[in-house]
Amino acid sequence: MSDDSRAELIAGAVVLAVAAGFLAFAAGPRLMPGGGYDLIAAFPNVEGIEKGSEIRLGGVPVGRVTEITLNPETYYAEARLRLQDDIRLPDDSAAVIQSDGLLGGAYLELQPGGSPENLAPGAEIEDVQGAVSLLSLMMKFVDSQADDAPPEEAQ
Repeated sequence: MSDDSRAELIAGAVVLAVAAGFLAFAAGPRLMPGGGYDLIAAFPNVEGIEKGSEIRLGGVPVGRVTEITLNPETYYAEARLRLQDDIRLPDDSAAVIQSDGLLGGAYLELQPGGSPENLAPGAEIEDVQGAVSLLSLMMKFVDSQADDAPPEEAQ
């Protein structure tokens, strides 16, 4: 094996190792060891949230959404949340769908309550707030501005 081919082989191995590192970093808790535990949250609207969406607590990533299904009895979207083992939430905590910005994606924000009792694995977060549609907010604003406009005088 010549020196050139050996150098190319080493460079290729380094590139593959760096790419694997970026992949593991981007996947976050999904590929991290330790498993975690699941919670359920039922939302009237999960617009912007999908399988793999990030879950944050105080702005810090603490888990991922692992599944979203429609409950045929309540017609609510049930999200299964996988949290890190070391995160324990009070049983009066809230789950709120937040937007990263006007053009950014959505994530699930957990807001801890003040109860001394914690949610058990598999429990349901009762206090939820679904996604707010930016388009519907803009339409309400435009409608309110049209209602506030003074009537034009006839000439």
